[in-house]
Amino acid sequence: MTSTFSVNELAAYQRDGFFIVRGLFDPAEIGKLQDYAKSDQAFASQLYGRKDASGKETKLALWNTAGEDLYSMFARSRRVVDRMEQALGGEVYLYHMKMMLKEPQVGGAWEWHQDYGYWYSNGCLLPLLASSLIAVSRANKANGCLQVLRGSHLMGRIDHGKTGDQTGADLERVNVALERMELVYCECEPGDTIFFDSNLLHRSDANDSDDPRWSLICCYNARRNDPYKESRHPRYTPLAKVEEEAIRRWQR
Repeated sequence: MTSTFSVNELAAYQRDGFFIVRGLFDPAEIGKLQDYAKSDQAFASQLYGRKDASGKETKLALWNTAGEDLYSMFARSRRVVDRMEQALGGEVYLYHMKMMLKEPQVGGAWEWHQDYGYWYSNGCLLPLLASSLIAVSRANKANGCLQVLRGSHLMGRIDHGKTGDQTGADLERVNVALERMELVYCECEPGDTIFFDSNLLHRSDANDSDDPRWSLICCYNARRNDPYKESRHPRYTPLAKVEEEAIRRWQR
């Protein structure tokens, strides 16, 4: 598996605001991550909830720095970071990473939003940020996979306001965008990875199925977009990339 987008893949990302790399991580690598997360007591103690408008809850744990743990091996992988540097046009650093858990029958929805709708307030002057969502378990319509509006990143940042525990995008503009743009359900197998722009409108439904939906989301900022003020996420810190074999070789 190459660590970079092809010319056509990068063009599709820039046109659509997202691109899915199928099988970016293999079953052995994802199985290792699943086993590690399920047995990681530190991770379990860091989980907190975000409720949707109906009161259903998604759990997540968030880290602002990449270290030597297994989650960080994915966040530091050249397969992800090199593509992010292509997408953002230069050196990037880890803005933060999070494990998100939508448990069967109880996992909540996420309202329509743009990530830059949040991050704008953190001192990021430009929308030179992007995310990679690594499917840790199968994601489909039934268990609340990511939904995106193709090309909606070209709208630029739109206003956001509170919906339940979440911050959602201005529904007047979202509803017009839904009429004019293609809604895409990003169904994924474990190891598939969705790269998406910080201004792409996206959401997900509640998990009403009997299967969990777990994902590892790694978010990056361009070095040249170093925030001008302190916030809940870090300013520029050099990111040490790891090579292809780092995940397979990793041990507790």
